[in-house]
Amino acid sequence: MAATHVRHPVWLPALRPADARTFSSLYAVESFARATISSVIPIQAYEILHDEQIVSILYTIVALLGLSVTLFMPLLIRRFARRWVYTAGACLLAVGSMLFVTHTLAGQLAGMLCRVMGASALSITLNLYIMDHIRKTDFMQAESQRMAWSMFAWTGGPTLGIFLYTRFGIYAAHGAVVVFAMILLALFWTYRLGDNQSIRPGKTRPANPLANIGRFVAQPRLRLAWLIAFGRSCFWTTFFVYGPLFMVVTGEGKLAGGLLVSAGNALLFMAIFWGKAGKRFGGRRTMTFAFLAMSAMLLAAGAVGEAVPLLTGAFLLCGAFFTIALDALGSTAFMRSVRFYERAQMAAVYRTYLDFSELTPPLVYSVVLAFFGLGSVFATLGLLAAICGFVTWRYLPKSL
Repeated sequence: MAATHVRHPVWLPALRPADARTFSSLYAVESFARATISSVIPIQAYEILHDEQIVSILYTIVALLGLSVTLFMPLLIRRFARRWVYTAGACLLAVGSMLFVTHTLAGQLAGMLCRVMGASALSITLNLYIMDHIRKTDFMQAESQRMAWSMFAWTGGPTLGIFLYTRFGIYAAHGAVVVFAMILLALFWTYRLGDNQSIRPGKTRPANPLANIGRFVAQPRLRLAWLIAFGRSCFWTTFFVYGPLFMVVTGEGKLAGGLLVSAGNALLFMAIFWGKAGKRFGGRRTMTFAFLAMSAMLLAAGAVGEAVPLLTGAFLLCGAFFTIALDALGSTAFMRSVRFYERAQMAAVYRTYLDFSELTPPLVYSVVLAFFGLGSVFATLGLLAAICGFVTWRYLPKSL
């Protein structure tokens, strides 16, 4: 009898079910792992290449390579299970930082690619876990809470990274990422999030990436959700890469670039406010207003440009304030529209908004920068934001 008796640890049954706080904490630690070097990477790339246009091309190459990984993510999840894909994503963030310390072009390229692949794995699997455990009616509140919790990471992380990089060197800045990635893994396995078999792709459903894209494109609400996410993600790509670069090129310095990014991310606590505004005025009105206000701020930043760098930075911060509304509310358009039996496939296609937002802007900006100054980057983005605002108002259901 004693041989068949298993004594389970007392704490296992006591662990509470996953809720909004579970995913907020995971996302907060993940954000620390990514935010710490978000301002260091473009500056490090500029130090290696000495040309902002070539830096744009480098980001374009990395995003293009990362896109293919994102599209094949459902196959990886089906083959290895979500928990292992999530684990691999955290490990890739750490491996990427180890490559960055080589301070070579090859190391920079490989490190950026590992970072993109890791972020893709973490984002897709976390979204699947959220849709498993959070009710559709609670998505807006849960997402705004998740964004608010990440404020600490995105506020202190970029400045911390720049401080470590300039004061203690490259190993200190990237070593911090390894530490945060290990903490993330420990936290994730402590929560013991299981794979829900109901969201795995059925045998009758297309498994190859091209078929999944066709299924996604055939659904208007998913297309709209993708555009909303793409528009706001383009802002953050531009803000994180060209904000610090703008400060360095205009002579304000590396620390000013880190402070700009941290100040913008400090506004993430307003996600709670935007979540309440979305419930009060409706997601359609709130997101449309946010896009149009963001567009106005970006056009103003482009008009001022390099003439008054600090004023341009102030306009970018105002744009960040309105973009946070889209961070808090935008993903609900996808989560409330996707069918439960194809969540894994559609989540992977939806996640390509991030890859395209890292691919398209640098590609477009590399052309624009050949004819105009660095301020033209922000004006170009302002035009995209205006288009996204119009489409959101025109096609997003009033009931959202």
